[in-house]
Amino acid sequence: MTDKPLAGRVALVTGASRGIGFATAMALGRMGAHIIATGRSTRLLESLDDALKAEGLNAATLVPFNLRDYPAIDKLGQAIFDRWGKLDILVGNAGQLGQLGPIGHVKPDAWNELIEVNLTANYRLIRSMDPLLRIADHGRAVFLTSGAATQFRAYWGPYSITKAALEALAKSYAAELAETNVRVNLFSPGPVRTAMRAKAMPGEDPLTLPTPDDVAVQLTELCLPSFDAQGDVIKFARR
Repeated sequence: MTDKPLAGRVALVTGASRGIGFATAMALGRMGAHIIATGRSTRLLESLDDALKAEGLNAATLVPFNLRDYPAIDKLGQAIFDRWGKLDILVGNAGQLGQLGPIGHVKPDAWNELIEVNLTANYRLIRSMDPLLRIADHGRAVFLTSGAATQFRAYWGPYSITKAALEALAKSYAAELAETNVRVNLFSPGPVRTAMRAKAMPGEDPLTLPTPDDVAVQLTELCLPSFDAQGDVIKFARR
């Protein structure tokens, strides 16, 4: 395999300003892809761009916005078509933990925000990016899920519900694309040394967990033209 197996390909990574998204954008950049990076913080996205250029890689296209701005997702799809005419890789990484606690205590605004970020934003990404993925010779879409989608624990209700719904969304989309060159899968990283994990498990020793860089190495395998699974949940495995 060439050391730049994604040369000439365009990859959109959401939530690319930190954590797994940042590490995935870097890994895809090292594989030769041009990175379109979204996130809410311009400053953090610029740090990603600086990190790519520091390694002699292609500068990223930075798109700072909130994924709850759905018209902006549509504008992004149009801009990608106008500039590149296709999208080879979509990594739906952005997500929120939300409010942990009894379901009956979750505030409606917190519930709505979690649904909008973890689920509806990914539907809107599919809606806008599907035509571009179909144009690509080997379109690949990867959505980040969690063990919480199937392991229902007390006080994790809203997060679990959004991830379970995301899995249904991605698997349904994959079934629709079974006879195309587009492959759609989910990646479950498990516990990772991120700010979200620290918030959820404040007493946990982060040094016992894999890093986002560790996870990104396996996640990017799902983005290769040679990866042919469809509608699967691929779990991170320590090597």
